[in-house]
Amino acid sequence: MPGGRTRISDLAMRVHPIPPGMRMADVADLFLADACRDLLCLPIVRDGIPLGVISRYAIMKIFLRQFGREIFGARPIERFMNSTPLQVDVHADVEEASAYVRENMVLPVTEDFIIVEQGMYRGMGMVTSLLELMEHRVAQRGQALVHANQRLKASQAHLVQSEKMASLGQMVAGVAHEINTPLGYVRSNVELAQDFVGQTSSALVASSNLIRSLLDARATDEEIGAHLATAASATESVAETGILDDIAPLFDDTLHGIEQISELVLNLRNFSRLDRARVDRINLNEALDSALTIGRNLIKHKADVISDYGELPLVECAASQINQVFLNILTNAAQAISDYGQIVITTCESADGSVEIRIRDNGCGMPETVRARIFDPFFTTKPVGEGTGLGLSICYQIIEQHRGSIEVSSVAGEGTEFVIRLPIHQGAGMAAPADTDSAAPGNRLPEFSAQSAIGSPA
Repeated sequence: MPGGRTRISDLAMRVHPIPPGMRMADVADLFLADACRDLLCLPIVRDGIPLGVISRYAIMKIFLRQFGREIFGARPIERFMNSTPLQVDVHADVEEASAYVRENMVLPVTEDFIIVEQGMYRGMGMVTSLLELMEHRVAQRGQALVHANQRLKASQAHLVQSEKMASLGQMVAGVAHEINTPLGYVRSNVELAQDFVGQTSSALVASSNLIRSLLDARATDEEIGAHLATAASATESVAETGILDDIAPLFDDTLHGIEQISELVLNLRNFSRLDRARVDRINLNEALDSALTIGRNLIKHKADVISDYGELPLVECAASQINQVFLNILTNAAQAISDYGQIVITTCESADGSVEIRIRDNGCGMPETVRARIFDPFFTTKPVGEGTGLGLSICYQIIEQHRGSIEVSSVAGEGTEFVIRLPIHQGAGMAAPADTDSAAPGNRLPEFSAQSAIGSPA
């Protein structure tokens, strides 16, 4: 950016304002447009006077709530706007404006600023552009501006983290259900065993009393007969329950249930280990099995899974991140199947020093117009309230940061296939982990310009 710019008017962007009565769901759709990819927020204006701004971050926080889009989507945007946005006079000096923005911006930075002239709306200014200009003009403040840019990047990372938290909630709910099933019959078996122990204890006490009376020379025939009758009745009561025949299978079922719970807990621990950025050498076939176990609650009701694994070498990668990719694609495949279908997973080693993983479903598929956008952030084909549109974008970032590739082919009505290729060896300096702000294609937030047909230009 040239260093000669001295007025805020040089930074003004002609952005169509939105009316305060526009529905929240319609405003959310505007953020998906390529025209507004660089804006953190949109201005809300009535009769030329700015009323406030609405940020993509605020909308996302609301829509990530359960049924958030259904509950709030039809409400006017003015109910959710920030009515005290940053406002800078169009004739202000950039140093003065920069000082005002730095002093008044709220962290994390989720909004840009409105440019006004005598209180009337004249456009939008990007915080990043202002800070970049000041970095050129005031070299001695360079370090402070770097920190401000880092805050902006952290704000974008918050959006990615929100998607991860939503996915984590769904995953934990599924695992809890899977654990609850074997836990239910383990508890039932223990209760049956507890009843059996109580009945058996009564029979043992009665038998013990009978033995003592038989060994007691002073015991009368009547006492012995009474103890004999009690012992016989207690023993017969135990035999009538049939539990003696069922006790071995009962304990076998209990041990099987405990093994299932242990397997789920082990897979969950391996799947969600905290050292997300650590690079290990792992078996991707085992990683796929782990993701299938974690996602079993959803997948088992929608599809048969056919695994055709080849012999794979150990692959250098951040295991939990690759697990996240597999789980996301597998659950998407299950959700694409309307009734009951099939998911086929194949793996093989390629001659170019990489491994290839193919995940194919026979679900609804998608047209080319949708397929071309599935890695774009905020783009989703799921029903309202069921998707944020960040899952596959995060998957793309993870694979790209592992120096791999992810491709998708699909035919509407026939199904979809994802092809993931990962190098066996990462070498020195693997790309930063997916928690950073590295961008996938289209991962920059949309830019808003005069091409967007909402309202009239100010």
